[in-house]
Amino acid sequence: MLELLAVALITLLASIVPGPDFAMVTRNSYLHGRRAGLLAALGIAVGVQVHVFYTMFGIGLIIAKSPALFAAIKFAGALYLIVIGWKTCVNRAGLVIDLHNGASVSRQQIFLHGFLTNALNPKTTLFVISTYTQVVQPGTPLTVQFGYGLCMSAIHLLWFALVAIFFSRATFRSRMLSHQRMVDRLIGTILMALGVLLACANMDKL
Repeated sequence: MLELLAVALITLLASIVPGPDFAMVTRNSYLHGRRAGLLAALGIAVGVQVHVFYTMFGIGLIIAKSPALFAAIKFAGALYLIVIGWKTCVNRAGLVIDLHNGASVSRQQIFLHGFLTNALNPKTTLFVISTYTQVVQPGTPLTVQFGYGLCMSAIHLLWFALVAIFFSRATFRSRMLSHQRMVDRLIGTILMALGVLLACANMDKL
């Protein structure tokens, strides 16, 4: 249960930090309507599964071949959370959303754009790997690991569906972006705290 809560918390924080996924959903919601934003959110949620599948496969091989290497990767994953938390805290670059060139696109294209935005995002790769290495143990059943992946996708879908619903209106979008630095600092601090706790927990395993 604690592992699932950790997955949910880290995933939620990673989703909230404004980035390519947020820009994709917001842009489509603004240009093409709420339904387009929801389709982009669905594409992002499905894209998460790409990272989940190759991470599960890789972690399974590492656990079988080298438990010591797995412990080292767990520690590196915790350190990554600290680093990305710090970068989020000190981020001063505002998110730029292109609201031009709003030519009509099909539903399939919007879904595909959302899918590719997440599936090809290296930040999501690192977050999924970092999260899985913290919660997956040598005896964790595959069904549980799949459950973690479904939890990640569900949280992405719920968050970005909310973005599509509420931030498709210009007033909400502007308000969110105007408070981006405050949001970045809060999320960055929590990520660093989680990283420190996980790194300390993994020290004895190295």
